[in-house]
Amino acid sequence: MDQDHDNYGLFMFHYSSSLKSLRSFLRQLLPTWNDVDEVLQETSMVLWKKFSDFEDGTNFTAWACVIARFEVLKYRRKKSRDRHIFSDKVLNLLADEVTEQQERLEAQRQALDNCFQKLDSKQQDLTMASYATGNTIREVAEEHGRTPGALYKALDRIRVRLMKCITQKMRKGDLV
Repeated sequence: MDQDHDNYGLFMFHYSSSLKSLRSFLRQLLPTWNDVDEVLQETSMVLWKKFSDFEDGTNFTAWACVIARFEVLKYRRKKSRDRHIFSDKVLNLLADEVTEQQERLEAQRQALDNCFQKLDSKQQDLTMASYATGNTIREVAEEHGRTPGALYKALDRIRVRLMKCITQKMRKGDLV
């Protein structure tokens, strides 16, 4: 029983970390959110059943997307009478493209995180206050003793710095 509990905890950790990417992957292969929810439910059950096959330390999201891809194919076969369904060939091309995009987006997220950590604490605080809270620019400017115009300029400089850093990391493949 203790082993099952440990497996469940590990599964939930990986699953919850990859859920957003998995939903995004499915949404790009399926026409509606209802279809996504239906296939995600089936995929989730298969992931849990096959979790013992997953090698800890490897990429859970990539593994889950492979399983999701097969679940999409099964789902499509069930709905094959619908004329709005892509052929298997088109679906596989889309799935390959989505997988590449997800890898690229994940690399960009990692680069952003790494570049954000390189900002000084004032720049980090200003960025978080402007984007992560529900505050308006005017409120953030007042909190930091700036005018809204000065805040926009400061944020623009930070965005340019982050973009240069991210672009440089993506070119080098220099990710954490």
